Amino acid sequence: MGEGKDKPLNELLTPSLVTIKVGPSGTPYALHEALLTARSQFFAKTFSSSSNDKSYALPDEDPEPFQSFVHWLYSAHTPTPTKEADLDVLYDLYLLGSKLRARALQTQVMAQIKHWYKESDTYPGLRRVQYVYANTEEGSKMREVLVSSVARGLVLRSDGIPQHWDKALRKNGMLAVDLVRAVQSWGLSPERVPDARAEEQGDVKDDGEEEEDEDEDEENTEVDEEVDGEQPEGDDVKKEQDVGSEGVKEKLMGELPNGLVNGVH
Repeated sequence: MGEGKDKPLNELLTPSLVTIKVGPSGTPYALHEALLTARSQFFAKTFSSSSNDKSYALPDEDPEPFQSFVHWLYSAHTPTPTKEADLDVLYDLYLLGSKLRARALQTQVMAQIKHWYKESDTYPGLRRVQYVYANTEEGSKMREVLVSSVARGLVLRSDGIPQHWDKALRKNGMLAVDLVRAVQSWGLSPERVPDARAEEQGDVKDDGEEEEDEDEDEENTEVDEEVDGEQPEGDDVKKEQDVGSEGVKEKLMGELPNGLVNGVH
């Protein structure tokens, strides 16, 4: 039993009915048992026993998504979104379909959601992704689709990672890992992936390392201390170097024997 979607509707509308009570207030739905058990593996198992009890309670479920489920049950149609906010009911319907193990419903809703993002040329927002992660387990097909869409959107952005995504990825390691896995699953050829190893790099010095010629200059040039952390610039450097050179020259001449200047008697 379950997922008997190939049977004509008239064969599933048998006289036997079951009552599903939804939400804290127990909103009742009288549904055809054969139809319900054909479309939902969860209910197929629930009503497979020989018990005469033909009712079941779902106190933790929201009546609104369940009403959409009932509409799909009898019409095989799901709501068509015309704006982003319309996706709310589709996400809730998908999650309900996951709990009720209504695979045909999940497939149909998934197609609707993918079509929306494709046609609008957008990718799921952070709130959507977090909502799905909070209500699904690792390996969820919906997680895979959303994360892959987000990965594509972020890779193609020219202005970097939005701040709210940056913050979320730093906190949610699993989400960050799934994004990397999504990119890996694209099967990109090596030629299409930037390779920093092949790029020409300038000479890079380790922290604290100086060039050799700079070391030599330091050994032969007297340098004044910095003032308030500021470095001398432009002509000021040249003037200081000239003053330093004159001072060294006068000192050396004072130490030479009388009459000996620049090595000439």
